[in-house]
Amino acid sequence: MLIDNHGRTINYLRLAVTDKCNLRCFYCMPEDGLKWLSRTELMSYEEMLRACALLVNMGIQKIRITGGEPFVRKDIMKLLTAISNLDGLQDLSLTTNGILTAPHVAELKAIGVKSVNLSLDTLDAGRFFSITRRDEFGAVMASLDELLKHNIEVKINAVVMDGKNTQDIIPLVELTKELPVSVRFIEEMPFNGDGQIHQTKMSWDYIRILEEIEQVYPGIKKIQDPVYSTSYNYHVPGHAGNVGIIAAYSRTFCGTCNRIRITPQGTLKNCLYDDGVLNIKDLMRSGNNDATIKDSLLNAFNNRVKNGWEAEKLVKNTGMHESMAAIGG
Repeated sequence: MLIDNHGRTINYLRLAVTDKCNLRCFYCMPEDGLKWLSRTELMSYEEMLRACALLVNMGIQKIRITGGEPFVRKDIMKLLTAISNLDGLQDLSLTTNGILTAPHVAELKAIGVKSVNLSLDTLDAGRFFSITRRDEFGAVMASLDELLKHNIEVKINAVVMDGKNTQDIIPLVELTKELPVSVRFIEEMPFNGDGQIHQTKMSWDYIRILEEIEQVYPGIKKIQDPVYSTSYNYHVPGHAGNVGIIAAYSRTFCGTCNRIRITPQGTLKNCLYDDGVLNIKDLMRSGNNDATIKDSLLNAFNNRVKNGWEAEKLVKNTGMHESMAAIGG
């Protein structure tokens, strides 16, 4: 079991397999995209699998594959299949925007993927185009249908943005009436694709989001949050699914944080808000053996910041931050 310097268990890895994405969501990256990493800058699948095997051996029990958009990377199913066969791994899941997901759902089910997070900020095709700058709403909904058809648990992640999609909060909640999905509303983060941390007032925090829902569903009830949950979870009586609210900016869940991240270029992040504490890819390419890499990882875990506010203060020294696309945020 992995325990950090604040007594928190670490058992969850978020592995970003690419920085590339086939959407251009305005809160994530510029319209023209980013300066993509070269092939040599990216971790190879062999390096990713080695990192995953090492971490599972050390105590990681759950791995979530993220991006960018995972299905943009060629032959991603080969990596997913290999990771799913790691001894000791209890849970393999992924986050996707759904555009390329539908054709792979049957295979995801076959290798044991039980849960998929689907990024979807609106149920309106016009607003979808406005937010993502791509006309792919139909493909995302087709993937949602396919996932539910194969009985894969779906969590829909919606970033709440003032003046952009707050009118979608109630329609998204209504989606849980007939469908067994969890719709999770996420506070907008203070950084995006232009590389800067933006210190703006949080106009739609988790409290206001809940108040908006309660105006239409006054009977909504708080339900028990799963262990290590980043969301406050609720249920509307009579609905098939649930509602969650993630205080991503308020950072109210740092005290029980059980996750670490590895970026596509191999940077280990102990916190979404830090700028990286170790590069696993570089350690591997320098010829270090597994024991040495494990020691480096343990040292990093023994020096985790207390919370996201502390991590952000350290990054503020440069004023820069990666795009969400590059860190699997």
